Amino acid sequence: MSDTIYSAKAALGAYRSLQNMPSAPSAPGTPDAPQADFAELLAGAGKGAIEKAQAAEAVMTEGLAGGHTTQEVVQATLELEQTVQLAVSVRDKLVEAYQDIMRMPI
Repeated sequence: MSDTIYSAKAALGAYRSLQNMPSAPSAPGTPDAPQADFAELLAGAGKGAIEKAQAAEAVMTEGLAGGHTTQEVVQATLELEQTVQLAVSVRDKLVEAYQDIMRMPI
């Protein structure tokens, strides 16, 4: 039980010391990194999920033909499952945000 208290105190101390640290100044004359908008980030995440699904499907197909071991097929399936779960949770949050916006009074 004392370990959790020590861990909480250590985390709090680390957080406080981080808050007191100055941020790194950017060098003069260097352009800021280009900022991607939300739509681009979402589109990139969607493309990445589709590519991961296609790669997992290819591994599964080759596994049925004997090209991959059972372990590789299972790993590809589990990675695909995690990708689908993430995509579903992001979709649910987007729908929830849309519904909240639609409920706002004008």
